[in-house]
Amino acid sequence: QVQLVESGGGSVQAGGPLRLSCVASGDSINAYCLDWFRQAPGPEREGAATIERPGFANYFAAVKGRFTISRNNPKNSLNLQMNNLRPDDTGMYSCKAQRCSASGARFGQEYWGRGTQVTVSS
Repeated sequence: QVQLVESGGGSVQAGGPLRLSCVASGDSINAYCLDWFRQAPGPEREGAATIERPGFANYFAAVKGRFTISRNNPKNSLNLQMNNLRPDDTGMYSCKAQRCSASGARFGQEYWGRGTQVTVSS
């Protein structure tokens, strides 16, 4: 069982930065692929960024070039550096962990944190 706790959200003006963190407990994240998702007001949750076990990162189009995902395995944590924030980045940001192979094939249970709110004003 993995517990995930996000932090670092807040209110920021457009163009500013925020850095989100997600700390895991209950298991080592070494064997997990990790993701950041976000949900604006409404039913749809969308992916933001993902990072595999060796550290290969992928970004969804809306955040590419502005967000950087990173993992710190010794500290059992995941980070998301968000730069040049826009009002449409506003939402609840959640981290997810799922076991995966070295090639990124996922399996097993998904673990989610409760999220941290990001609000970007124009």
